[in-house]
Amino acid sequence: MIDRNQVRNIDWVLIGLLILNSVIGIAFIHSSSHYLPGNHALKQFFWLLAALIALFVFLSVNYTILIAYSLYFYSITIIILSGILLFGRLTAGTKSWIVLPFFRIQPSEITKIAVILVLAHMFSTYRKGSLSIGHGVLSILIVGIPVLLVGLQPDLGTALTYIPILLAVFVMVGLKRRTIIIFVILALLLGIVGWSAVLKDYQKERITTLLTPEKDPLGSGYQTIQSKIAIGSGGFLGKGYKKGTQSQLRFLPARHTDFIFSVIGEEFGFIGVIVTFLLYFLFLARLFQSVSKSRDRAGAFIIYMVAGMIAFQFFVNVFMTIGLFPIAGVPLPLFSYGGSSLLTNFLAVSLVINVSMRRFVNV
Repeated sequence: MIDRNQVRNIDWVLIGLLILNSVIGIAFIHSSSHYLPGNHALKQFFWLLAALIALFVFLSVNYTILIAYSLYFYSITIIILSGILLFGRLTAGTKSWIVLPFFRIQPSEITKIAVILVLAHMFSTYRKGSLSIGHGVLSILIVGIPVLLVGLQPDLGTALTYIPILLAVFVMVGLKRRTIIIFVILALLLGIVGWSAVLKDYQKERITTLLTPEKDPLGSGYQTIQSKIAIGSGGFLGKGYKKGTQSQLRFLPARHTDFIFSVIGEEFGFIGVIVTFLLYFLFLARLFQSVSKSRDRAGAFIIYMVAGMIAFQFFVNVFMTIGLFPIAGVPLPLFSYGGSSLLTNFLAVSLVINVSMRRFVNV
């Protein structure tokens, strides 16, 4: 439970930035999808309310308790991901969802919370000056199992978003030069195997057309070209809310999900992009600053993994929309439509706040 002193230590500024960015996201979801059936903006609003409730429920439980049961959480999520592969319903070419009567949820998003907690548990008592081979291999296995299961759905975009969690751990622990060389070699080998045996033809095309999307303007290069046109046509002040031609005339694909940033650029131009960046950077800066408020190793690891995960997704999505990264299906956290992603990010931020608000308790 939360006592009065802990309430005073809640980072209300971080919660405010979290809600503000999410509300702005709902506004642009409405702009880019108001003419589509399903009322996506209203659904996202209800997900926001549910995410807020979940955030405060998580805050009521000491994060050390969550860490203590992290292995159970992790095991349950792995069982669920395995079950989806075997018994899940194929939706839009993937088996990624648990479909319920009034909503559907994507377990691969929620699994990130379990991964963060179990890694924090593993390194909570780690005292070596750099990462050992044993802990490095175990960390790769902990992250690699859900990555493999999510990749088999297939959902390589979501699988990719697990990688910064692992990298954040490596940065926090520290890597010897020999370990870095081993990991680079392994990454190259996995890349070669992945290219030849895992990636499908359309995924290879997204990578090969990264530098020259104009070679296939109606195929693999279409999304990148339309996104660039949308952002570029916004100019300095933009075309106005719900007045973007690329989004309103449906030239821009996935405009309320993966390409929501392109809608912002088209409707509010350079100024809108700068304001979006400013608000998001304030949010990310507040996350990273919270590391100094942790009084134990587990808390510091949690904060750094959460901040790294969200920052990675933000930059990958932005680079994707301006043609500097292959189209990978990575949403813009808090802005893109998607209840599972929104809920996961709120739960992740609640862990950060949980650590900072209990800095005078867990000592």
